[in-house]
Amino acid sequence: MMPLEVQARNTAPASFDPRVDLPEGFFTAFLDLHREFTPRQQALVAARARVLQASLTSQRPDHLAPSVATTSDWRVTLPEWILDQRNQMTGPADDAELVVKMLNSGAPGVMIDLEDSMANQWPNLKQGCDNAVAALHGTLTYQDAKRGGVVSITPSPTVLMTRVRGLHLGQDGVVSGEATSASLFDLALLVHRVDVSKLRHPLVIYLPKSESAEEALWWRDALQRVATQKGLEPTAIKCMALVEAHPLAYQLEEFAYNLRDHLLGLNLGRWDYMASLIHFNLADPAWVLPDRNTIPHDVPFFQRLRELIPEICHKHGLLAIGGMTALYPSRVDAELNARALAVLEQDKRNEAAALMDGAWTGHPDQNAIAVAQFPAPNQVLRRPKDIDRYPDLRPVPARVGARTLAGSRAAARVTILYRAGVLQGKGARLIDGYMEDLATDRIYRLMLTQRVRHSERAPIVDESGRGVPHTPAFLSQLFDEALEHILEKDGGASDRELYAVARREAELMITNGWHDPV
Repeated sequence: MMPLEVQARNTAPASFDPRVDLPEGFFTAFLDLHREFTPRQQALVAARARVLQASLTSQRPDHLAPSVATTSDWRVTLPEWILDQRNQMTGPADDAELVVKMLNSGAPGVMIDLEDSMANQWPNLKQGCDNAVAALHGTLTYQDAKRGGVVSITPSPTVLMTRVRGLHLGQDGVVSGEATSASLFDLALLVHRVDVSKLRHPLVIYLPKSESAEEALWWRDALQRVATQKGLEPTAIKCMALVEAHPLAYQLEEFAYNLRDHLLGLNLGRWDYMASLIHFNLADPAWVLPDRNTIPHDVPFFQRLRELIPEICHKHGLLAIGGMTALYPSRVDAELNARALAVLEQDKRNEAAALMDGAWTGHPDQNAIAVAQFPAPNQVLRRPKDIDRYPDLRPVPARVGARTLAGSRAAARVTILYRAGVLQGKGARLIDGYMEDLATDRIYRLMLTQRVRHSERAPIVDESGRGVPHTPAFLSQLFDEALEHILEKDGGASDRELYAVARREAELMITNGWHDPV
């Protein structure tokens, strides 16, 4: 069981020797990259902290002044192999069975993940990198426990992408006495190990958690340096980028311009985006959100960004990809399955109407429905009509959803269950039909933080409609009750110590204000 302070940083084991345990020749080349890029990464992380502090005290993010990025006629020419991305299936890289099943699902794209859906721990990272390389080479297999035999990847036109860890994360234990950029380590190791002669299309990296247009310059330079180290053309490595942070939403066109030699599209990672939106508006009582699962998919703070992304992307020839639907289908619960697929269809139809070119899903049974909602191969030649290019991206979420005690109780319970999974090395967990990962866990923790901080001005009501003050003491009571519910009702009694630790850590992250995506 890994304590919280260790979970927050990925550390190589004490016995690790980078010159022996990493591929031959890698560490020497990586040291050069580390010296060049880690100081820049650390400066960008410090800049993020200043922007957040300003948002909480004086000045919230806003659109930038016009520049060459927004006024010039620049355009990307998409290669043929990426034109159809009507669905991108995603899942943790350390789960070989899931990776193979995703690649065999018929989805136009697959994103294997070294970040949010995978626990940020060394064994998981090592396994995830191994699986990612094998998947890119087409050699990854798994043993089918139900039917017997080995299942391998079926050759197909599916585009395979790998999400590395974000700029906010450091990697310990690789460079003696120093933290290095986790983004840089993942990117460099993946490129070093991949045999490009075995790839059906150029390497594609999914960029997570960016917060500014300036960060795109770090990624541009890093992509080009690792490519040239590999003996490739500087622009050989392509990328897609997630829009997961509120400040970035105001700098999308500038961000895309800085990455234009590599970028294929932007993706609205809406659960991380919701968490970021709460975080940057945490001081504002008007921003106390309703219970997560009562927020409609087309709530204005999502919908305005969902319409802005295709406008910016299509203006410049890029793909615009929508987000994940959290409610998962079930092969054992027919009622839940029907509801999940109906929600999926409605959600993806809305994204297609906003002129998105595709979406994300996480289950093979979602692929056909998701693909069917989007015109083939894409909508890049279409632009939204009468769109406000500089909209208010913080419309207050008034008159939507409900703020209830039941929602607070559910949030406490889910954060305990999710944290227990992390303690066991799992970065994602199916809970009550919803796939919960770091992003949704962060949403729940931030929602509880809001409810305690603004208890007097944003009342939370019980079943009878009476307000329930959410004091720090009441928060502890919520977690105590959630733990007992888990131990009594959810079959957690045999893991009493595990869930007790998870309960303490989940509350500690709230009371200490640990809201960053770690």
